[in-house]
Amino acid sequence: MTLVAGVDSSTQSCKVVIRDAQTGALVRQGRATHPAGTEVHPSHWWAALLRAVEEAGGLHDVAAVSVGGQQHGMVCLDESGNVVRDALLWNDTRSAQAATDLTAELGGPQAWADAVGAVPVASFTVTKLRWLAEHEPDNARRTAAVCLPHDWLTWRLSGALASGVPFSPDAWADAPLAPLSHLATDRGDASGTGYWSPATGAYRTDLLKAAFGAVPLLPRVLGPVEEVGAAVAGGPGAVLIAPGTGDNMAAALGVGARPGDVVVSLGTSGTVFAVAETPSADPTGAVAGFADATGRFLPLVCTLNAARVMDAAARVLGVSLDEFGSLALQAPPGADGLTLVPYLEGERTPNRPTATGSVHGLTLATSTPAHLARAAVEGMLCGLADALDALAMRPERVLLIGGAARSEAVRRIAPTIFGVRITVPPPAEYVADGAAFQAATLVGTPDWQSSETASYEGAAVPSIRERYARATGHILD
Repeated sequence: MTLVAGVDSSTQSCKVVIRDAQTGALVRQGRATHPAGTEVHPSHWWAALLRAVEEAGGLHDVAAVSVGGQQHGMVCLDESGNVVRDALLWNDTRSAQAATDLTAELGGPQAWADAVGAVPVASFTVTKLRWLAEHEPDNARRTAAVCLPHDWLTWRLSGALASGVPFSPDAWADAPLAPLSHLATDRGDASGTGYWSPATGAYRTDLLKAAFGAVPLLPRVLGPVEEVGAAVAGGPGAVLIAPGTGDNMAAALGVGARPGDVVVSLGTSGTVFAVAETPSADPTGAVAGFADATGRFLPLVCTLNAARVMDAAARVLGVSLDEFGSLALQAPPGADGLTLVPYLEGERTPNRPTATGSVHGLTLATSTPAHLARAAVEGMLCGLADALDALAMRPERVLLIGGAARSEAVRRIAPTIFGVRITVPPPAEYVADGAAFQAATLVGTPDWQSSETASYEGAAVPSIRERYARATGHILD
């Protein structure tokens, strides 16, 4: 049996799966947590990866490995490969003004959509680099290379594997760094920087220089089945290193999304994305015209607030998530007019980085735990339904995935909000699985069978989204 490893380095944790390269059967897995916050030193990701690999039984018998990681983050390295400052993550909104400035400087949203398929928002790496140049010029001058979270982890793995030292967290904690010239990424994650064009398949270093004042070393952009390299793992043979990709692109691989599908992912953030054959360019900024990990494209709409809306509401109510879901199903559709706007950490779509959440329609009748729970689920899903509308397509399937998709309340309420049948694959680590699938393509032709899915149907309740639209229309940034 040939084994491959897939890594999901997300905002909150690192997951590692070891799977049979041919069939996709899960052999073993591991997990470790990340610290909270919107800026994190990358060393925490490396330490978590090592703990997760240890829990998953190591890499001694693995033929190939691939890393999927949170998109957009800014990792700055000096000329020796040392981290210049804590990485700014996708959900750090301090660069909101930089996004506004960059958009105006290039000539407006249409110019950016034409250039890189997306209009800058605070999440994009290019805006964080502008913020760094303006607010931390000394750190900007020290920056010799810029990469993304998954790029950095792949690079660290390549150095550790090349050392030939048998794996252990202690032995690899301070593993030698690979040369900066070995930094590599893939077209999917590169498309979220704001300085790489999915349409042309090339970096726009002119945009990077305009934002940052310089052009630091950038990772090589590899194709879907190219290798970063091969390195000794301290066991028999060598481990092939796949290019990896961004978390949304890996999730599309992991869930088996095909052209015509729309995936609604309810993780820390909420994303709605489709697999497309042609690149997109939306001047409104709602749709980011990303590339995917297969050679196709991945138009995507992202909201900052998804599963955490439920976490926050459950915390307010003093109940577990299971109890929260039960409460939500006790209230009627529409929660008798109670509407929750879930902008708990600002919002990306619509672009309101400093907005806050709010509750509308609170009366004596709706002042119950069940009504608040229902309104929280509906508010979260309304934001994602708006995102689906922004894609302007009639999907053949809507696939609901992510941590919050495991909630029975979310599954049963979703059709009333989206107005279509919802398909829910079995719970899985889709990002890690997608990374493992990418790794498997380096060692053969994987034939991974899709697991049985569940379908949920229900009559649409248009009044819920109508009230939500009125409520969000009253929000001022």
